[in-house]
Amino acid sequence: MAKNFSILIIDDEEAQILSLKSFLQRRKFEVFSATNGRDAIEIVNNNTIDLVLTDLRMPQWDGLTILNKVKALNPEIDVVVMTAYGNIEDAVHIMKSGAYDYLTKPIDLDELENLILRVQEKRLLVAENRLLKEQLAHRFKFEGIVSQSSEMENVLNTAARVASSKATVLISGESGTGKELIARAIHFASPRKDALFVVINVAALSDSLLESELFGHEKGAFTGAIQQRIGRFEQANTGTLFIDEVGEIPLSLQVKLLRAIQFGQIERLGSNSTVELDVRIIAATHRNLEQMIQKGEFREDLFFRLNVVSIYIPPLRRRKLDIPLMIDHFIKKYANENNKPIKGITREALDFLMKYQFPGNVRELENMIESAVVLTRDEYITQKDLPQQLKFKSERAILDPTQLEDGYDAKMKSFENEMINEALIRTNGNQSAAARLLGITERHLRSRLEKLGMK
Repeated sequence: MAKNFSILIIDDEEAQILSLKSFLQRRKFEVFSATNGRDAIEIVNNNTIDLVLTDLRMPQWDGLTILNKVKALNPEIDVVVMTAYGNIEDAVHIMKSGAYDYLTKPIDLDELENLILRVQEKRLLVAENRLLKEQLAHRFKFEGIVSQSSEMENVLNTAARVASSKATVLISGESGTGKELIARAIHFASPRKDALFVVINVAALSDSLLESELFGHEKGAFTGAIQQRIGRFEQANTGTLFIDEVGEIPLSLQVKLLRAIQFGQIERLGSNSTVELDVRIIAATHRNLEQMIQKGEFREDLFFRLNVVSIYIPPLRRRKLDIPLMIDHFIKKYANENNKPIKGITREALDFLMKYQFPGNVRELENMIESAVVLTRDEYITQKDLPQQLKFKSERAILDPTQLEDGYDAKMKSFENEMINEALIRTNGNQSAAARLLGITERHLRSRLEKLGMK
């Protein structure tokens, strides 16, 4: 059981560290130690740690501060707090803060050994239960959405309650968090599930094309309109229209969209005839529409029509408990697709991913696992199977504002690079649409691309 199980001891008394370290090493555990919180967190950042034993009362960072910082890095690391001031109030506070358990000093070594055994058994059970949860997920959640965090449970509960209604839904959240997946889940759990679920990504279309794509056009409405064409609204009649990146709709079209939602009526380009429709609208955005309203970039009345029910999807870095379950799900999915006998992921690789910030959210995680499944030659995905650029970002945490080692210029350049790259990806390389998405001119975008050395 001790093989590959690593323990970090944190205590400002070196004699206590030496005593515990000697005891644990004799039992073949891998042991790390630190006399202060800052050194301890550095060790957690750079190594795979299974269990942290930390003193409660220490200068600078106390045991509860260390507990919170460890859990922020990887919530799967178990933390046991050691205290010489054991009482009921301390114990209750420690456990409520997320510790696995607490020990009173002087440490009873037999009690410590039994506690470590319980932690090991718990970790084995957690690993075994992940697969079971993933296999049974469709019975309790929307099909295809894998989660176990309380944050996502709240999202799914709201989505499930609104599904049976006709209410318009506005889904917000960062790119890659799964907004379209939630929208699809709402549609297929609704009475409209047998009708079409139609998607339009506003950011990927120019202003001139967008109106035609939404509302359709008549023959001769503009140069090149050689025949009548129905738009996405008509395609979605009796079904659901998912408007992705609704915040990118130009003001000139927002009035027409408002009328379509409010009265269920549209007019094709080049036509004076009204078409009556029954369409359920689900919209999504990564932007703050209320701030856009204050700047005069988005109509307040349209916002209220879209925001009848609001669903916010937290970024993956704010719901790290979902990461292990998603990894198992994606490994199984892509191993089956590629006919590869992959059994799972190593503890080192999992720990590495748990500490990563995932600026690309679930989409980035899925792409990463698909790549690792395709490239690995082993039965388990290892850290060397993960993308090199991921390792750079994770190790240096250059986008993390709390990590200041890289300096202001490097951080700002990296942030701008990531933001522009994301805009280009979401607009399929269309620089005009990417500039509009970023809220800058195309000329400004080209200038920044040149200065940053981006192709």
